[in-house]
Amino acid sequence: MTETETNAYDVVVLGAGPVGENVADRTRAAGLTTAVVESELVGGECSYWACMPSKALLRPVIARADARRVPGLRQSVQGPLDASAVLAHRDYYTSNWKDDGQVGWLDSIGADLYRGHGRLTAPRTVTVTGPDGGERVLTARHAVAVCTGSRAALPGLPGLDAVKPWTSREATSSKTVPGRLIVIGGGVVATEMATVWQALGSKVTLLVRGKGLLPRMEPFAGELIAEALTEAGADVRTGTSVESVTRENGTVVAVTGTGDRIEADEILFATGRAPRTDDIGLETIGLDPGSWLPVDDSLRVTGHDWLYAVGDVNHRALLTHQGKYQARIAGAAIAARASGEALLAEPWGAHAATADHTAVPQVVFTDPEAAAVGLSLAEAERAGHRVKAVDVDLSTVAGAGLYADGYQGRARMVVDLEDEILRGVTLVGPGVGELIHSATIAVAGQVPVSRLWHAVPSYPTISEVWLRLLEAYRDA
Repeated sequence: MTETETNAYDVVVLGAGPVGENVADRTRAAGLTTAVVESELVGGECSYWACMPSKALLRPVIARADARRVPGLRQSVQGPLDASAVLAHRDYYTSNWKDDGQVGWLDSIGADLYRGHGRLTAPRTVTVTGPDGGERVLTARHAVAVCTGSRAALPGLPGLDAVKPWTSREATSSKTVPGRLIVIGGGVVATEMATVWQALGSKVTLLVRGKGLLPRMEPFAGELIAEALTEAGADVRTGTSVESVTRENGTVVAVTGTGDRIEADEILFATGRAPRTDDIGLETIGLDPGSWLPVDDSLRVTGHDWLYAVGDVNHRALLTHQGKYQARIAGAAIAARASGEALLAEPWGAHAATADHTAVPQVVFTDPEAAAVGLSLAEAERAGHRVKAVDVDLSTVAGAGLYADGYQGRARMVVDLEDEILRGVTLVGPGVGELIHSATIAVAGQVPVSRLWHAVPSYPTISEVWLRLLEAYRDA
């Protein structure tokens, strides 16, 4: 391409992951012409290196664990997992890292895809450098939406690049099972990947700098998962820092703060995320490259009436489902502003991502699962709410005993004593991931406890934990 082409659109979306796709879907539904720019695979991190491959890897692990707790079935599932079949199952769910289906979907909604690296070069202007080196300039009449997501953040250990560590991408896409794996971190990626690779045959050592796992959840969530990982054979060490990492003759050697030397075939750093904003031209519009982008509840970037930051890049809630929720809000807000309509920006309005503040759900697909929505007890107290925590042992629920012999789990609801609504709910135990949406409805809907009494759980299901929680609150 010898000349720079210029094309005008109503909306330009930078990034074609689930968030960018949903922004484009909403703006196209509103009749706005939309361009989408993507430098890698359409479908983004979630489809190829995060949600889908990790859950495809975890599903056989969890299914086997559940089967081993069922009388009449446990003897049939005592052998090892077929690792090659599990990895093939993962490959199927990533479409073998090909994005033809996702590209077809974008085409079906009438969005134009531009492959290449997109950078802001002026207000309302994105310049795309294509695979052939040619440039195309895209201008936006109404909005540019930055949906570039986040990447794994690595610590500043000397010589780390030479070690070739795993990040979440390598952990979810590896073609082989390492004999020994060191996992650094205590969050969702660390616990889920430790669960996967231990079950597939790796000897896993999990090194956690803090006091426990899953520090953003209720403390009992991390405690129960740490116990389960240890029982499965993993070596879980909390309060442990890593001072150096080297690779010697193919073997990774990690030295801890106490001088322990740990050897492995691979090492995974699951130590946080950083925004993919370092090379998208933020400096051309007065913003700092590599920074998170602050937004209002309509997802519009502070100080820029045409610029939106949706999903991980705004650092509000780094979860795919929450980014897609934001995308629906942002798309509606862009369409409303484009047509001159008044925004419904009050809390819980059509153009306000209110759930980001008070009703974010999350499931950690370990064994046992951990699921939470809203505020933990500590978060609610820090926010100034007068609250009471109500706890129930899930094993006391009839449905839990039928689900699995020796069922172990715990549930907590955090009740606002002023309004008698739920500020948060946490569930830990086999199968609880499918229970969290009822809690999400209760928290997002601000359903009073008095009304929850009339939401009768079916017997005998694990959902009967709701009745046990309400009884415990009443009797306290």
